[in-house]
Amino acid sequence: MMREGRSPLAHLAADVAAAPALAANLGRREASLAVPERGQPAALAALARAAGRRPLVVCTLSDTAAEQLCADLQGWLGAGAVAALPAWETLPFERISPTAAAMGGRLRTIWRMRRPEIAPAVVVASIRALMQRLAPGSEDFEPVRLARGERCDRDELVERLTGAGYRRGVQVEQRGEVAVRGSIVDVFGATAAAPVRIDLWGDEVDRLSEFSVSDQRSGAALEAVEIFGCRELRPTAAVRRRAAALVAEAPWGRRQWELLAEGAFFDGMEAWLGWLSPEARSFSDLVPAGGLVVLVDRDRLWARARDLLDEEAELARHLAAAWGVAPDAPLPSAHVAAADLLAGCRAPVWGLNSTPAGPSEPLLEVLGWESPLGTGEGPVRQVAELLAEGYRVVVAADGEGSAERLRDRLGAAGVATAPASAAGAALTSPGCSVVVSPLRGGCILPEVRVAVLAESDLTGRRRVHRRARPAAPRAAGGGAVEDLRVGGFVVHRTHGVACYRGMVTRAMDGVERDYLLLEYRGGARLYVPTDQLETVRQYTGGDEPTLSRMGGADWQRTRSRVRAAVSEVAGELVDLYRKRHATAGHAFGPDTPWQAQMEAAFGYPETPDQVSAVARIKEDMESPVPMDRLVCGDVGFGKTEVAVRAAFKAVADGRQVAVLVPTTLLAHQHHQTFSERYAGFPVRVEMLSRFLSPAAARGVLDGLRGGDVDVVIGTHRLLSADVSFARLGLLIVDEEQRFGVSHKESIKKLRHDVDVLTLTATPIPRTLEMSLTGIRDLTVLQTPPADRKPIGTYVGPYDERAVTEAIRRELLRDGQVFFVHNRVGDIDRVAAHLRELVPGVRVAVAHGQMDEAALEQAVLDFWDHRHDVMVCTTIIESGIDMPTVNTLIVDRADLMGLAQLHQIRGRVGRAQLRAYAYLFTPPERSLTEEAYE
Repeated sequence: MMREGRSPLAHLAADVAAAPALAANLGRREASLAVPERGQPAALAALARAAGRRPLVVCTLSDTAAEQLCADLQGWLGAGAVAALPAWETLPFERISPTAAAMGGRLRTIWRMRRPEIAPAVVVASIRALMQRLAPGSEDFEPVRLARGERCDRDELVERLTGAGYRRGVQVEQRGEVAVRGSIVDVFGATAAAPVRIDLWGDEVDRLSEFSVSDQRSGAALEAVEIFGCRELRPTAAVRRRAAALVAEAPWGRRQWELLAEGAFFDGMEAWLGWLSPEARSFSDLVPAGGLVVLVDRDRLWARARDLLDEEAELARHLAAAWGVAPDAPLPSAHVAAADLLAGCRAPVWGLNSTPAGPSEPLLEVLGWESPLGTGEGPVRQVAELLAEGYRVVVAADGEGSAERLRDRLGAAGVATAPASAAGAALTSPGCSVVVSPLRGGCILPEVRVAVLAESDLTGRRRVHRRARPAAPRAAGGGAVEDLRVGGFVVHRTHGVACYRGMVTRAMDGVERDYLLLEYRGGARLYVPTDQLETVRQYTGGDEPTLSRMGGADWQRTRSRVRAAVSEVAGELVDLYRKRHATAGHAFGPDTPWQAQMEAAFGYPETPDQVSAVARIKEDMESPVPMDRLVCGDVGFGKTEVAVRAAFKAVADGRQVAVLVPTTLLAHQHHQTFSERYAGFPVRVEMLSRFLSPAAARGVLDGLRGGDVDVVIGTHRLLSADVSFARLGLLIVDEEQRFGVSHKESIKKLRHDVDVLTLTATPIPRTLEMSLTGIRDLTVLQTPPADRKPIGTYVGPYDERAVTEAIRRELLRDGQVFFVHNRVGDIDRVAAHLRELVPGVRVAVAHGQMDEAALEQAVLDFWDHRHDVMVCTTIIESGIDMPTVNTLIVDRADLMGLAQLHQIRGRVGRAQLRAYAYLFTPPERSLTEEAYE
């Protein structure tokens, strides 16, 4: 059972309900309040704590707003008291199913809503999620519950899981999969943080444990698990009957109707929900009469709902024509009409506006905190002033480490805080308390003399609102055999490359032993005893190799060629290592408490590879030998966070850090990232690029020479002769492949006695060779972030209709689009044409020949979601990180290199949403065909 009130701010929320604007309306069925945006989480938490209002269903304008509000309400009330209702991240009529996490999350929230004893205090949903039609039977779904020691029939368990939409396979690798090996059942639940291994002893659950997807090894033990379905639409008896009837009624969709009638699950089956659901019911129909529905910015919500339905209707018209559907039989909508959305809702409905809709609308007075920029003492001074006026002031820290640091900072300014053990109890009386309760922002409520100061209000660092699910823990130990896969390739020390066929048991001289069975070219077989495992290793060459001939000379010739190649670089290897070991580098000290606090503030769970990479880098930095390490990882795999932690370690030891990047846009983004991560610490981060005025550049140069600047992020400008450092200790080179030979010679002059960390997704051959041969240390980030989804990629001739639909579909889910057009001469014409194709779309233009101020403003406006589409050149190629951009359109992709396309495609798919990349080629009509004739 999930309980509310785990957050120390929950007690404070109950007192906020005494504010006149809230208290005067608590008993009304309809009300409209005005609460400034910064105070809305506090007001909604107060309504949730008020008697007789459970659950509180809050509807927001977009999925992003819902995620932010959900995170804030969890800070106010506790994680168990707040539930999210996700929206399907797929688009109407798309032949791709929503993620198991989205559908499982919806089923879990629906299930909790129908059970008063575990119903959440608050449910947060975007208008799109609320309008989503309920699938038949989704209200009646019961999760699979298992506990250690309980009885469980294996076959019945597997049948229940597959009936809930789980796909059975050989091995569990992602959510929504189940695998059976004898008495062991592995399943990755739709809402689980990690997959679960169910070990049965007969018909009894003997052991429950999490396990790692990457190596399939068991980890932490569990006492009980709760597994929710991963499909909202299931082929129930009613659905199968309806599908069978549609075979005759709608013959254009015969194939999917037949599959549904047979009871099959298939990808994209949810696209046909409108045909299979007899009633247009939504989540609002489940809210009991004792609950409360709050529409945030009601007028904008209804406008957004109409836009969603209009866009869906437009898509339906295009698809109906393509599918041959009769004009008098329109495609049914997957969403409930705006006029019917609250028709079946039994609960009161309130409106919550950011600004008063009229003079008579009650207004909750909310004040903000001073900016922490400048001296950073503005909010601290405000705290002292509020305490003098009898306020209860609560400082909400993101973690225990930062809470202690904030107590020290307030104490140094003369502000007394309650002891950590008594912070929760101190909330009932005037005074200042520091509690651990992550919030995006705080507010001041004069009517009830309550003030909440979030850590970001004090440090200026923005909290990451979109948190990935925790990664599964990795277990230690294990042998080499566990890493081999049947059908995979291995290398035997003597006989070469073979195909691994598994473990077999053979009897020789009356003794049975286990062997590894290897198959070579021509069907030859080799049985390797288990006591000779060291002679066999997994093949890691990448491409599918040619099998060796057992007993032939080809493998010996291959080994001879490798020895010769090694001999060629041996001289360079020895010479370089001699120089590196002869050079006295700086041995950095161990981690400081600040290092742990800064790392703990990271808003996402680290991948195992990130943890390993950071540990190795710190080990290198603490050695007196200058570090020269290459970190190679795919786009979006967390290289920047590795660099952030290494740079902070260098600064904490009194050394300066230079971060060299290839483009001004990447420099600007890294400057923002490093500044936000180091906010609250005495670290000065500056940028040196053409974005700066001459006077500002001189200030940065003086700071570097004098040692006042701790971290400088810059482009090739850092390699200029007038740049000098007081005590450079670490050089970070990002996207090394973008620098030319002359730049690399300049880099060598900087790095003869400093630690060097190189980051790249596509290393140049020479760099890769030096790393693989041991000249440079190599660390590979190959584990994707949690819930990272593959990018759906389309390659083909340019299709104007596909461009239009791609943009419209992305706008339906509140996303943004990159349109890459790598020719400045007519880029404005392309942008104008896109505005004609999709009326009302907000289009921005960005390219390297723009004025610095104009380019910076265009990127910042796009970042702040003031534009929907950015028409740009390949200037976005390096490192740009915008999680809201999940559709990429590239015109004339044939004129770009493979590595360049890989980098550009990596600009999307950096969030938990499914991303799409359209790589268009000639010869069909292109927006740029005139330019290339």
